[in-house]
Amino acid sequence: MCLAVPAKIVELTGQDAVVEADGVRRRCNVTFVHEPRLGDHVLVHAGFAIQKWSEEDVREYDAIMRSINAGGPAQP
Repeated sequence: MCLAVPAKIVELTGQDAVVEADGVRRRCNVTFVHEPRLGDHVLVHAGFAIQKWSEEDVREYDAIMRSINAGGPAQP
């Protein structure tokens, strides 16, 4: 099973970035993301940002995770 995690770009130098997810910072490569910028939300898999996420995507993901943790249906 593969796992990709949404994270926010908090540092950016060329194609190298530091992303943050739930207070944890990790380095990743943003080569596959079109025009990455500080503050962008990206989906990170195996050390690579593979897709940008919109604010709506992030809100929906957060709602799903809250629902899973609470044991009920997702509420955006």
